[in-house]
Amino acid sequence: MSPSTWTLEIESPAPAARLFKAVLDWHNLAPKLLPNIVASAVGVQGDGSVGSVRQLNFTSAMPFGYVKERLDFVDFDKFEFKQSLVEGGDLGKKIESASSQFKFEQTSKGGCVCKVVTTYKPLPGVENKDEVAKGKEAVTGIIKAAEAHLLANTGAYA
Repeated sequence: MSPSTWTLEIESPAPAARLFKAVLDWHNLAPKLLPNIVASAVGVQGDGSVGSVRQLNFTSAMPFGYVKERLDFVDFDKFEFKQSLVEGGDLGKKIESASSQFKFEQTSKGGCVCKVVTTYKPLPGVENKDEVAKGKEAVTGIIKAAEAHLLANTGAYA
């Protein structure tokens, strides 16, 4: 099967630079902000730069136990990064590969728009319509949890 893509735009009152940093640091924030979903998270390889791998371990609230994500690209000036799923999740069960690019664009009102483009290659015979909706919901949950943290903690990721 050929790769498929979905996109998502999420408006936020949080500044682009801070939300970018918080989402990039999600492996440290997630267990604190969403302990009912993310049991723990660790850096598996690297120092947080391109090529680094992080693992998020989930609670029973998720249909899979963990995901490992590799940071493929990061631009600290343009507030964007790309990561790929390298292990866990639906990899090998429903999809052959998946990657997501996040870009945070500052708005004139002081907030930002988070633009997400996810590209995935489904395994033959697997229908992914429900999975796309779940993926968009998960990304929205991450952005909104990070946003709430930033709004409540004005010095965080400043």
